[in-house]
Amino acid sequence: MTAERDPAGGANARRLWTSTADLWLRAVREHGASDPAGVVLPGRVTGDGERRESMEAIGRSFLLASARIAGADAADAEADALVEFYAQAIVDGTDPRHPSRWPLGVTCRTPLTGITNSIVEAANLAFGLYTAGDRFWSRLDAREQDQVHGWLRHHALREVWQNNWQLFPAMAEAFIRHSGGDASGLHGERNVARVEGWYLGDGWYTDGPAHAVDYYNAWAIHPYLWAWYRMTDRTQTADGQRHLERLAQFVDGMPSFIAADGAMVHFGRSLTYRTAALAPLWCAEISGISPFAPARTRELATSVLDGFVRHGVGADGQLRLGWYDEYLPAMQDYSGFGSPYLAGIGFLGLSLPSGHRVWTEPDAPAARQAATRSFDGTGLTLSTAGGDAPVVLVNHGSDHAELPVQDHGIRDVDDPHYASFAYSTHTAPEVGDGWLEAVDGHITLFDAEGRPSRRVKLRGRTQQGPLSASVHYPQVDGRLLPGTCIVTASVVNRGTEVRAHLVIAPQEHDRIREGSFALAGPEPLAQDVTARRAQAAVANGVHRVALTGLHGWDDGDVVAHHGTNAMGEHSAIPILTARRDRGETVHVAVHQILSADEDPSAALAGLDVTVDGTAVRVEWPADGMSSEFDLRSVVEWDGQPGRPGGRRT
Repeated sequence: MTAERDPAGGANARRLWTSTADLWLRAVREHGASDPAGVVLPGRVTGDGERRESMEAIGRSFLLASARIAGADAADAEADALVEFYAQAIVDGTDPRHPSRWPLGVTCRTPLTGITNSIVEAANLAFGLYTAGDRFWSRLDAREQDQVHGWLRHHALREVWQNNWQLFPAMAEAFIRHSGGDASGLHGERNVARVEGWYLGDGWYTDGPAHAVDYYNAWAIHPYLWAWYRMTDRTQTADGQRHLERLAQFVDGMPSFIAADGAMVHFGRSLTYRTAALAPLWCAEISGISPFAPARTRELATSVLDGFVRHGVGADGQLRLGWYDEYLPAMQDYSGFGSPYLAGIGFLGLSLPSGHRVWTEPDAPAARQAATRSFDGTGLTLSTAGGDAPVVLVNHGSDHAELPVQDHGIRDVDDPHYASFAYSTHTAPEVGDGWLEAVDGHITLFDAEGRPSRRVKLRGRTQQGPLSASVHYPQVDGRLLPGTCIVTASVVNRGTEVRAHLVIAPQEHDRIREGSFALAGPEPLAQDVTARRAQAAVANGVHRVALTGLHGWDDGDVVAHHGTNAMGEHSAIPILTARRDRGETVHVAVHQILSADEDPSAALAGLDVTVDGTAVRVEWPADGMSSEFDLRSVVEWDGQPGRPGGRRT
């Protein structure tokens, strides 16, 4: 059985959302029929054990169920059944005497002495209880409500990691206050102030330490801040109004991450949350501060949902760990069988009744235009050629190296979903053994043993419209390569990126390699390497990735992998290689992701790139677009004498 699919628009779109919600909740209700709080789904169990996974499955799927309940008609039997199932699950799970009781979370201090994820699920329960409203809360009697308050209060008192987790105790406290429980001695306001202090600009926050920028803005920071201000009656305060302004700014940029077919840029951790990225769209619509007409909100959100449904996500009633197909190698170690159901927070629009204008306003379809957009303070730039073309994200801002999230069996703390120079809506980074080779999205030197260097931590960055740049010190096995650094600048237009590097390294590091996107498919990819110039391309029948050397490159080639990519069983990466003959060298290449029948050279015909020493000029005369920079001064790092000057942003 698959979800009913209707074209976007009005009642048809709402039917898609409703039928998909009911379908994705089916496995939870079926497997938890005899013991809702202790539901066990097929799939991976983390080291915390099944009880933790059961709690997560209920806490996260309740986000989906709560929106379904809130927006349902009074006579909706499916909504009534959800109320009964989740009321039993939550009462049993929070009862310390019940055999399937959920673990109580401990404070996040090293060394940890127990399970911490209960703190996350307390926040999810709080969000869901607030969303579901009185139709759900009144189903519990006074004793049961006090029990739930007590469980939430325990978690509201915990100290947590210095990232988006700061919002989880605050959320638990907020619902206690909202529903008249005992909130004495709690300090959620402090936690919210910490998160607000991580604001970067254009609606974006860093997720704790510097250079941790990703979708956690969409599936945690914005929706939980939004709910916190509402539950604590602070929406009309200066801080609450400021957050609504930031939310509107963030939502205004969301279309930049979505291709015409609904595919989202594949970037950052916890990607199994999928549609959770849509939560801010609905938050802005509910608050009446969206920059879009209601029909546009509906069209954008429905295109993403429909994209996942078309790829078979949840087709048998269960959300599994992966992006499209189930794929564990790209998943974080903290994700178990219940984790993917955080997708439900992206269904918040279902809490709006069928008569709301987001479901009734007529369609107003518009053609996708070519666009390039950067986001202040993030180091992220998005670009597309418009129409059906993919969206490309150029990354000179996020590395997540301060809080590594995955053990790859090496001492370097970089991550495939942050350390590449570029990502897209139709490619995914290589993981596992493919990641250890440091090919896709990398510029790589090699140590004496032939091991590839890694980007890891950004040492400085700048961003000016379509131009962005960063600096990193190449390292291998957790150690910097002595005397080496690489300055990289990118100029992007219509989804085509010109990427230039200034490589400063001792002569023994004479081999250098650059890789483009890793394109994947169900069968081995077609390869095209042009011998007369440094050029290589791969194609999967739908898209083509092309890499063309313009300066400082000798040869093109292709690296193929098997089983290392979330987008398909077979993957391949165009690469360029060169031999460096001096201590400082400049290398410039063009990265493209096109439709399979497009000629890469045709797209390059309108591009003019000149290199003079370390000065680079990039022009697209037809678009009236040009950028000129010196790799020595485009970005400052570490403020050390003899290093390139300029202004760090």
